[in-house]
This record gives sequence, C-alpha cells and structure tokens, in this order.
Amino acid sequence: MEQASIDEIIENFDLLEEWDDRYRYLIELGRTLPPLPEGARNDANKVQGCASQVWLATSVKPDASAGPVLAFDGDSDAHIVRGLIAVLFALYSGKGAKDILSTDAVALFEKLGLRDHLTPQRSNGFRSMVDRIRRDANAAMAEAN
Repeated sequence: MEQASIDEIIENFDLLEEWDDRYRYLIELGRTLPPLPEGARNDANKVQGCASQVWLATSVKPDASAGPVLAFDGDSDAHIVRGLIAVLFALYSGKGAKDILSTDAVALFEKLGLRDHLTPQRSNGFRSMVDRIRRDANAAMAEAN
C-alpha cells in the first residue's frame, strides 16, 4: 500500500462506518510510512507533548515561485500515532510553507471524527505534531525572506 492522498483518506473514512474499521485503516496508513533513518531519531526531531515517542524530521527545498516547500519524515512507537502521522503527511508533506500555514489540520481531525474517538492524550499529541509542522513552515518562510 503506497501513501494515500488526503482526499483518498477522507473518502475511505467516509466509507468505513465502524470505528474498529477506521482504527484498522489508520494503523494500515501508519504502515505505509517509509522507515525513519536511525540518525533522525534524535532529540531535535522528537515532538514534545506526545504521550508516545514521536519523531518528525523536516526538510526544506527552496522554490523561487512558491516559496519554501517542506517534506516530512516521521515515526512513532505507537501504531495509531503512526497512522496520525501518515494523515498529517498526506495533508502537508510536499506542500509550500504558505499552504501549510493556511491549512487547518485540526478541522480535518474533527471532520474525520478523530477527536471524539481518540484519548485526550492522543488528541493533544496530534496538536503538538501540527504545531511543530507549522513552526517549521514559519521558520522556512522567515529564512526565505
């Protein structure tokens, strides 16, 4: 299974009515993440505010017309969290910093019904990952100017 687009993920969530099936799908999405290079499992990439271990590595490519473009690698020691990372990457990875900053991942999280079906710690961890991605996008914009 290759990484799904955000539209495919939303469509599949709509098709799956049972939460057990949605959780399984989320775990499957997590399995599509490419392995995180061992050197990227460091303190700089560790996301604070997550109950489980989460690493997020950001690479920035300058794009003269669109501003900086960000790509992400990540991993977690928790299956569901890996799935959440895959959803965030489908939404954000390979996008321009401006697009990242104008895209509301928390609204998507609620649209998918995840907020109501995840523990408060997982929801907070999701927000911590979003905050980290947004901070990286802001930093990339600042460096480009």
